[in-house]
Amino acid sequence: MPEYSTEKRVVIARDPRALAGSVATRFLNRVVKRTDQGKLAHISLTGGSMGGAVLAAATAQHRATEIDWSLVHFWWSDERFLSANHPDRNEVQARVAMLDALPIPVENIHPVASTDDGIGLDEAADAYAVELARFGCTAHPWPSFDVCFLGVGPDAHIASLFPDRPEIQIVERAVVPVRDSPKPPPERVTFTRPVINSSKRVWMVLAGADKAAALGLALAGASYESVPAAGAKGRKRTVFFVDQAAASQVPPELIDSEY
Repeated sequence: MPEYSTEKRVVIARDPRALAGSVATRFLNRVVKRTDQGKLAHISLTGGSMGGAVLAAATAQHRATEIDWSLVHFWWSDERFLSANHPDRNEVQARVAMLDALPIPVENIHPVASTDDGIGLDEAADAYAVELARFGCTAHPWPSFDVCFLGVGPDAHIASLFPDRPEIQIVERAVVPVRDSPKPPPERVTFTRPVINSSKRVWMVLAGADKAAALGLALAGASYESVPAAGAKGRKRTVFFVDQAAASQVPPELIDSEY
């Protein structure tokens, strides 16, 4: 019988559309709570279909026009090392879904370097670590994200931390290059676990029956080396936002109907 961690909770929506809308509302609520106090909010974005759907749903809500976006900074937990306008880049997806539609200062958007910038993959990872350090503190050279969004692959990967790969074990660096990724494209840049796990809230958003097994393993406390999603933890909250199809293996005691 697996032992489940009470630190992780699961919030279930009816379908992907309802899931995107509910997460978008919670996201805007969190940003409003932070910015209404005059505080900066650092948000780490992710890619994938649900990552874009959440941002599009947030943009469609009227409340998005009432936020002081000058206090919100956007980052990416991973990026595909491609040309700047390539549609597979997470940055491009986020700009289409939200960032270009709202009055967000250009200096508040922190993309990973592209192949157009005249630097290699290693230099791109190092440059992103330097950018993170501009907003870090004594404890760690990176911002503590108010929300770190993560997708979860069918293989339980998060960001570009894939199962049984060396990147998942690196803890002495904030950002690392990924070569020969098991999922194309082969070259990527990714946060390491210490950056993700210093976030106040880690929100993993996943939909579809093909994610059910990965979710079940992550909740059961599997080894993070083989199931990276099992090792993602926020300092205040760790929440899996899922649809009904992805929730088939979730034990009832972990379902949070109130969050």
